[in-house]
Amino acid sequence: MHNKGIHLVSFILVIVGALNWGLVGLFQFNLVEAILGGVPGLLRIVYVLVGLGGVYLAATHTKDCRYCAPGANHSTSSSTMNQSV
Repeated sequence: MHNKGIHLVSFILVIVGALNWGLVGLFQFNLVEAILGGVPGLLRIVYVLVGLGGVYLAATHTKDCRYCAPGANHSTSSSTMNQSV
């Protein structure tokens, strides 16, 4: 069962997680911790939700992705150009 709302929330959580890890890696700045004030229980819940969002997107990726879905059109502009030559 696919739910657009779950997909959107998962996508947002994964983007937030990716941006946070980028900030941690580049600047040693944890945005999630800064926003939530370092409340350990709340931080853990957010990190678990980000992880679950990633698992959901990984599990549904091939069905949702316009490039990976069965029967998807995999043509690129270069292959189109080669056909016309």
